[in-house]
Amino acid sequence: MKKRTVVLFSIVTILLAVIFVAVYMIYKRISHAEEITGTKDVIPQPVTHIPPLTKGSADWPHWRGPNMDGKSAVTSIRTDWSKKLKKCWEVNYLCQGKANSTWSAPVVQGNRLVVTGRDDKSDWVFCLDADHGTLIWSAAYESASETSHGPGARATPYIDDNRVYTFGRSGDLVCWMLEDGHMVWKKNVKEPGGVEPQWGYSTSPIVFENKVIVQGGGTALVIAYDKMTGSVLWKSMEGDAGYAASILMPVDNQPELLIYHAKALSMLDPEDGKEIWSTPWATNYGVNATTPVIYNNLVFHTSGYGMGGEVLEVTKNRYAIKWKSKVIASQHSDPIVIHGYLYGYSGDSYGQNGTFKCVEMATGKEMWSTGSIGWGTMIYADGYLICLDIKGNVYLIKPDIKKFCKLGEFQHALPGVTSPAWTCPVIANGKLYLRYLQRLVCYRLNKE
Repeated sequence: MKKRTVVLFSIVTILLAVIFVAVYMIYKRISHAEEITGTKDVIPQPVTHIPPLTKGSADWPHWRGPNMDGKSAVTSIRTDWSKKLKKCWEVNYLCQGKANSTWSAPVVQGNRLVVTGRDDKSDWVFCLDADHGTLIWSAAYESASETSHGPGARATPYIDDNRVYTFGRSGDLVCWMLEDGHMVWKKNVKEPGGVEPQWGYSTSPIVFENKVIVQGGGTALVIAYDKMTGSVLWKSMEGDAGYAASILMPVDNQPELLIYHAKALSMLDPEDGKEIWSTPWATNYGVNATTPVIYNNLVFHTSGYGMGGEVLEVTKNRYAIKWKSKVIASQHSDPIVIHGYLYGYSGDSYGQNGTFKCVEMATGKEMWSTGSIGWGTMIYADGYLICLDIKGNVYLIKPDIKKFCKLGEFQHALPGVTSPAWTCPVIANGKLYLRYLQRLVCYRLNKE
C-alpha cells in the first residue's frame, strides 16, 4: 500500500510540474512577457568630442533600406562562413530593467548608427559609431507605456539627411538632430485623434518631401507632419492602426502611399492624404504587420492567422486582384522579391516552425518550400539572402527558383536568445548588425 501511495504521489507531482510549466508558458504567451536576460551593462558616457557627420556608399537609413525593398547596396560580401564571421563590436545596454523589451532595428548613415531602447520610465535613443560601437550621444524622454511585448519602440527610426525621426510604442513622434541628439520637436499622434492599437504603435515613420508620415488610428488613421516643425499638414481616414510600415509605390511615374492598416490595404495620395482605393483585409486582432512588396505594377501583401496573401495589379486610381492564396501567410516577416519571385517565411512566429518558400509573384505558383531554417527575418545583399531565425542563428542563402540553396550558417550569431528574436538584420557599409532586446552585435560581412 505504501509503495502504491509513493508511486501515485510521484505521478501526481510530475503531473503538477508539467501543468505548472504549461500554465507558465501559456501565461507568458498571453501576457506577452519577454524578460531581459543575459549580460546587461550600464549605459556608458558618450564620447567627449562629437565627430562630424559622414555618409557611406551603402547606408541603411530607414526600414527596409534605401529603396524600401529589403535590399542592401553592399557588395563583395564574404560567402565562406566555415570560420563564422568576425565580430567587430557588441553593446548590451539598449534595454534597462527586467521587462523593457524593445524590438526596433538600427539605421545607419556613414559613421552614425541610431537605435532605440527603453528603461522603466523613458524611451531612449542611442547614436553609436557604426564602425566601433562607441556611444556618440544618447537622449531620452519620459513616456508611460504598456508592457505587452515590452514597452519599448517597435518602429525603426528614419534618417533624413541631418535629422532622424523616432516613433515610440505610445505614439511619440520625435525629430532629433543626427549630429548631437538635440531634440528639435516632439508630438504624440493621440493629440490629433489617434488611438493606440492593442500591441502599441509599430509603423515605422516614412519621410516624403516635406512630410513625415505615420499611422495614428482613431480619427487620424494616417497623419502627415511637417518634418521641420512637427505641425500637422494633413490627416486621413478613420479606423484602427495596423502594424506594418508604409511605403511609396510609383504609379504612372507618380509616387503613391501604401498604408496597411487593421482592416485593409489602402493607397493614398501622399501630397494631401486623399484615399485613392482600399482593398479589404481584416485579420484576427487587426494584425496586418508585414510590409507590402512591390514589383513593377504588382503589390503583394500578406498576413498570418491563416489569412494568406494576394497580389494586386495597380493602375492609376484602381487595382485588380491578380491572385489570392494561402501559399504564403506571413505574420510579420517581410518577403523579398528577386527577378519576379518572392522569397520569404510563411507561418506565425510563435509556432517557431515556419516554412521558407519561393513563389512566382505573377501567378502565386509555389516553386519550393523548406522547413529547415525555421521562422525568421531576412535581408538581401550582393546576390544573397541573409536569414536570421528567431533563435539567433544566421543562414546564407543563394536565391534559386529551382531549389533551396543554403551555402552557410552561423549558429548563435545572436547569443543568449530566450524569447523569439524578431528584429530584422541590417546590412550597411560592409557590416551586419543583429539586435536582440538589449544587445546589438556587429559583424564584418565584407571580404577582408
